[in-house]
Amino acid sequence: MDKDWMVLLQQQTWLDQVIKTNQTTERFGLVLTEQDARLILEERKASLQEQKRVEFGEGITAKIIYEFCDSDFIDQNNYVETIIRLQEIFYLYKNEMQDEITDDELLHLMKEQFELICFGDLEYLESTCLSLFSQAVRRGYDGYKGSAGIFPLRKPLPV
Repeated sequence: MDKDWMVLLQQQTWLDQVIKTNQTTERFGLVLTEQDARLILEERKASLQEQKRVEFGEGITAKIIYEFCDSDFIDQNNYVETIIRLQEIFYLYKNEMQDEITDDELLHLMKEQFELICFGDLEYLESTCLSLFSQAVRRGYDGYKGSAGIFPLRKPLPV
């Protein structure tokens, strides 16, 4: 019984965090209903299971929302679906980069690529931009370390 209580409390905390993002995102025309937030968190759980990951503490969902809420390529019509896909992509590439990159570095990289290279195309972000970057990280590229997600190419990507 104690386990169930703690799980329910954590789920409510995550739900409250996601709903609280509305205080920031509404100025960008983005608002989540409780139903939207529950769907996003259900999909988060599925993504974590699929990628065989465990998340403690605050989780990444609210950070994704805050990072991407001012995007030119997200509006109320695609908001929920985009956040769900961004979560999936985030967890996939945390694994692909073998956790060599911090959460904030990956989020900032995703946002930069999403805005400036992919022009809002999630498929291109996932299949090209992040794929190439993760290959470079696995081959030893470390020019991102200590960058807090701002990626000047201090040394060339390994080929």
